[in-house]
Amino acid sequence: MDGQHLTKVVLLACGSFNPITNMHLRMFELARDHLEDTGQYRVVKGIISPVGDAYKKKGLIEARHRLEMARLSTDSSDWITVDPWESVQPEWVETAKVVRHYYKEMLEAEQNTDDVDTVKYAKKRHGLQLMFLCGADVLESFGVPNLWKQEDIDEIVGRYGMVCITRSGNDPHKFIHQSDKLWQYRQNIHVVCEWVTNEISATQVRRSLRRGRSVRYLLPDGVVHYIQEHALYSAESEQRNAGVVLAPIQKNTEVS
Repeated sequence: MDGQHLTKVVLLACGSFNPITNMHLRMFELARDHLEDTGQYRVVKGIISPVGDAYKKKGLIEARHRLEMARLSTDSSDWITVDPWESVQPEWVETAKVVRHYYKEMLEAEQNTDDVDTVKYAKKRHGLQLMFLCGADVLESFGVPNLWKQEDIDEIVGRYGMVCITRSGNDPHKFIHQSDKLWQYRQNIHVVCEWVTNEISATQVRRSLRRGRSVRYLLPDGVVHYIQEHALYSAESEQRNAGVVLAPIQKNTEVS
């Protein structure tokens, strides 16, 4: 297909990134390869959006550290960026609102850079799409009671679409088949198989750090050095927010 007729895609990954790992970065590369191999898309940008402190997840260190580690990890990338908007919000922001925010920014940026058609005095419009990028564990979390609002799933998957990277122990195809909601939007879900198995887990990384074990080659070198410099991830930090109800569950429970 002619490159001018490909749909341009921006990939957005939201999450704790506590800390960001090489697997988080690999997700972007896998998603880009998969989408561009279809001959329908050209991936033009990747955005990492760390969640804010108000998410209240157990062991979640300050957003300023997670944001800086994400920035360090993408220094060598010419297409993956880190955006602080979500992480600096004083209250937890629903993922659907985050996606909406970046979609609006994407359209505004595209409008500013479009060529002006001097004959019709109108902006030329090209196909442009934002897709939510996640691992299979996030997809399956759609089934956790009160963690997601159904209308938010409708918006994220139905309106924008998503790219889901497989992980060992997760079967996204089976989960989609068993969920009436996801089955409804199955055409909007791109499932990408990671054949080079990479089971790096931020939880396991934090455990290794608490125990004084090396995490080199699991994280970008700049992130490893940052963690060491600031003495992050201790037994004490892992107890942060212990016993506190996760922000989305608290909010959605109150509403219901």
